[in-house]
Amino acid sequence: MSNKVKFVIDGKECQSDEGKYLVEAAKDNGVYIPTLCNYEGLKPKGSCRICTVKINGRLATACTSPVHEGMKIENYTAELNEVRKEIIELLFVSGNHFCPACEKSGNCELQALGYRYEMMAPRFPFAFPIREVDASYPRIIKEQNRCILCKRCMRGIKDEDGKSYFAYKNRGKDSLVVADRKLMSAMSPDKAKEAMEICPVGSILVREKGWDEPIGTRKYDNAPIGSEIENK
Repeated sequence: MSNKVKFVIDGKECQSDEGKYLVEAAKDNGVYIPTLCNYEGLKPKGSCRICTVKINGRLATACTSPVHEGMKIENYTAELNEVRKEIIELLFVSGNHFCPACEKSGNCELQALGYRYEMMAPRFPFAFPIREVDASYPRIIKEQNRCILCKRCMRGIKDEDGKSYFAYKNRGKDSLVVADRKLMSAMSPDKAKEAMEICPVGSILVREKGWDEPIGTRKYDNAPIGSEIENK
């Protein structure tokens, strides 16, 4: 049986199982800490840095930090919110994100975070990288222009033998997430749908699916991201 520990987030006294990752422990207490690379059921990586908080005065990623007795956490502060906003802006300018034409619009976590942190025009120059849309797979389309390299598909979409359908190609600014063609040839419709859903943006799309949710019924049309945690 897990030991319960007490900790404080932005002055709010919280309680959770000792060793539970802070993002999940905060969620249990009605506190939203934003993430992009984190996904329920997957081992956290802390690669996107959106969940950066201050723990006892030091910066740390909430998705990889276990909670302990007496921790004091700063989450919703002007400083941290500005850091998150900068990261969101950098993700937008480093790819080619045209939200009105994206099939994931309204269900996109990056777009939703942009709204939550009141991003208007990014302060950084757009990179406008030249990236191809890979439509050579039988079940999915890989839209490289929208990929934010979060690794969620690489960590979460695997076959029965534990082999990942997706992997990195190249390094640095030339990094791409590509798919294993042999595994893709045997990908089921359900696995393709799972891949599309695990992607936080519109980089993995099920072929011939398109826009199947009317505006007004999409996940983030009527409530900001995180509100389902804060309002429960």
